[in-house]
Amino acid sequence: MHPFCCVSAVSDNSSPAMPPLPAAAAARSDSAPRPSQLHLCLSNGGESGRTSLAPAPAVDVRINDLVGNGISGILHKWVNYGKGWRPRWFVLQDGVLSYYKIHGPDKIVVNSETEKGSKVIGDESARMISRNRNSTHVNHRRKPVGEIHLKVSTIRESRSDDKRFSIFTGTKRLHLRADTREDRVAWMEALQAVKDMFPRISNSELMAPVDNVAISTEKLRHRLVEEGVSEAAIQDSEQIMRNEYAALQNQLLLLKQKQVTLIDTLRQLETEKVDLENTVVDESQRQLNDQEASSRLRQEKSSASASESEDDNERNDAVEEETDEDDTAFFDTRDFLSSSNSFKSNGSDIRVSSFSSDDDGLYTVESEEDVDPSIRSVVTNYPYVKRRRKLPNPVEKEKGVSLWSMIKDNIGKDLTKVCLPVYFNEPLSSLQKCCEEMEYSYLLDRAYEWGRRGNSLMRILNVAAFAISAYASTEGRICKPFNPLLGETYEADFPDKGFRFLSEKVSHHPMIVACHCEGTGWKFWGDSNLKSKFWGRSIQLDPVGILTLEFDDGEVCQWSKVTTSIYNLILGKLYCDHYGTMRIQGNQDYSCKLKFKEQSIIDRNPHQVHGIVQDRNGKILSTLLGKWDDSMYYINGDYSGKGKGYESMSDAHLLWKRSKPPKFPTRYNFTRFAITLNELTPGLKEKLPPTDSRLRPDQRHLENGEYDMANSEKLRLEQRQRQARKMQESGWEPRWFGRDKSGTYRYLGGYWEARKQGNWNSCPDIFGHIHSDHISDEGQ
Repeated sequence: MHPFCCVSAVSDNSSPAMPPLPAAAAARSDSAPRPSQLHLCLSNGGESGRTSLAPAPAVDVRINDLVGNGISGILHKWVNYGKGWRPRWFVLQDGVLSYYKIHGPDKIVVNSETEKGSKVIGDESARMISRNRNSTHVNHRRKPVGEIHLKVSTIRESRSDDKRFSIFTGTKRLHLRADTREDRVAWMEALQAVKDMFPRISNSELMAPVDNVAISTEKLRHRLVEEGVSEAAIQDSEQIMRNEYAALQNQLLLLKQKQVTLIDTLRQLETEKVDLENTVVDESQRQLNDQEASSRLRQEKSSASASESEDDNERNDAVEEETDEDDTAFFDTRDFLSSSNSFKSNGSDIRVSSFSSDDDGLYTVESEEDVDPSIRSVVTNYPYVKRRRKLPNPVEKEKGVSLWSMIKDNIGKDLTKVCLPVYFNEPLSSLQKCCEEMEYSYLLDRAYEWGRRGNSLMRILNVAAFAISAYASTEGRICKPFNPLLGETYEADFPDKGFRFLSEKVSHHPMIVACHCEGTGWKFWGDSNLKSKFWGRSIQLDPVGILTLEFDDGEVCQWSKVTTSIYNLILGKLYCDHYGTMRIQGNQDYSCKLKFKEQSIIDRNPHQVHGIVQDRNGKILSTLLGKWDDSMYYINGDYSGKGKGYESMSDAHLLWKRSKPPKFPTRYNFTRFAITLNELTPGLKEKLPPTDSRLRPDQRHLENGEYDMANSEKLRLEQRQRQARKMQESGWEPRWFGRDKSGTYRYLGGYWEARKQGNWNSCPDIFGHIHSDHISDEGQ
């Protein structure tokens, strides 16, 4: 620095210094002052006008003067969504809040000796000390599970729960809950009192050093005089230095103002973040409570439904209509259903077959006395067929696979054209997935019987429940079914469910699957062209095609499926969702519109479905509500605008309820019905055509847990499948299905006759030979 630039800054007023705080706690004083009684007195002393500390009273202010030898007691700490709230022993001492486990191998033992001199908060804490009064535990503590230094912490009370509060340090956050409101008040007072003892610099103090600054040019004047500079030049030099220093001072002032603004913003963001964390914990706890309440409600409903009279069976269930406009909000399905003390089953849950049986093999009939005998007999007269209840145990250990390399090479491509390893597949083909949608075919049996009795309204309500139930098995199913080969077929003859089903892949590009099913008094058919694409983090599946249901009395119902998306391909838990509007149109008096609500990120009650049934004049006769993965209800009349305001739900009736999960869960989250779809029952293999999905080798190897062989067979079959396009272009036609005038593929007939005769000469061997030892008997 140039010698002429010798400038020193002298502050006119010095900032008051805070008194030092002791690091260790002193013994508790009975006359310790309360925080509100502690004062720091400032006075103007001396001619210089400097601010100084007045002589304070001889009181040695220590942190533990406020809380004695410490505060201790039980608080419940939020751990995670799996464990919820867990009790911990908290100790506040020397400005540090520590906590310990009180259960398990790492627990601490607290008694009157270990907590001597400490203030204990809470009746449960006192009882815990009393229970351990005879303990011979040595007076020392284990290392705490965690510590929070209150000097750098923010304490917030919960606005929604008068027993909860949070502590946030910037790197750690604790959600705590006291046993009573009074206990929370005591903890908050102690924590805040200790926190207030730490020094805190105010905004005015931050600005004080630059508010009153005197510039000394004495050294500069002395040096200039020694050099023989004139008085005028000296005054000019001093003025220049004052101006330059003033400019620097203004710049420093602006920087400090920005600093203060930034600090205030950070404090505000910290507060908002803590509030958001409190909201998340509140919602998670509410959801757990709602689930428990829903479980109790179902038990009450099940016990009450058997005592309802037959006259009550003519009443319908209530839900809110969801229109196509975005400004119409879904009301909470769970809250709506919870307003009822009981629901009437109306026989909707009668599923006497090998799939509704308990694990001990006995049939289960729910609310049978509440069902008309003419309808009950249709469901209960099917024979029992023993089927497997679990998949074979895997032979090999499953290997991991990188999603990153798969996604980055296939963004924007058609999913049906992407070659995926078998680790992304489940041991079912798309043909079998079509059959899986027939799991609740009893709804169509009941719809047929209601129509025979002249009740067309109950018929379309049961058809709507069937259309919704097709999605129930997709919950938790994140694996991709096998893409069928051209000409591949699948049959399902289920006398225990009263239907037989046939499906065939009728086109390779675009991939179209056609199906046909026959039951008691009804026929169901359709084809589906599934358009799918990767979007980096999700897969969107848009079905194209019409499903048709025809009853023997001539009534026809048609509908199309809604959009399906699979989310969190990169991060988070994979899940699927169905959303959109489904319209069931018929050639009789009634039509139905169902709205599948799209799930949001923070949706606490997902998978909702609302609907209405209208006559030809547009009058709403019934409303429906429920969840596609749980159950559906209906009620007579239009309650689409009432929502949560509709208090009385005594007229609600159960249309459909999802079956119980299997006793032996699978990694694919199969239902009981899905577990049986790829089963080769004794004598079945000899009756199947060589094109049946059960004989597909890669799928069979995957079911058996032979992953290496499954991958090699899948690659071999896909190489053979590349010839399918040439076959299709050369005039290949499907064997069992053909297009009608509307362009829909319809069953041509002849399959079951050929099966009876064992004549499969017209069916090519599209898979090649599969050894019999690859077909496992496990899980039978």
